[in-house]
Amino acid sequence: QVQLVESGGGSVQAGGSLRLSCAAPGSTYRWYGCMGWFRQAPGKEREVVAAIDNAGRRYADSAKGRFTISKDDTKNTLYLQMTGLKPEDTAMYYCASALGTCGGRWSDHSLYNYWGTGTQVTVSS
Repeated sequence: QVQLVESGGGSVQAGGSLRLSCAAPGSTYRWYGCMGWFRQAPGKEREVVAAIDNAGRRYADSAKGRFTISKDDTKNTLYLQMTGLKPEDTAMYYCASALGTCGGRWSDHSLYNYWGTGTQVTVSS
């Protein structure tokens, strides 16, 4: 079992920025498949934010132009740079790793095999 750990969440004002990180500390797991960021706000379903694999990056419409997903294979770390944050971005953010590529299912949470426990992002107006 691979445990992913997110960090970098916090409280910011609208218009601010945060960078989330995701790693698998103490693990020899190497993510060659699809890696994604999801979020879940209270009372809402979990939704995809962005995903990345060797074929490229993909973004939800809500993230386009404001968020950037990236990964550092040498550090085995996934990132989500978030700028221009809005109150509606407030949610628990999760990273996820799939054994396969993103393909056409990158937004489907069932594609992903391993999940982190989440990091809270709160944006105030």
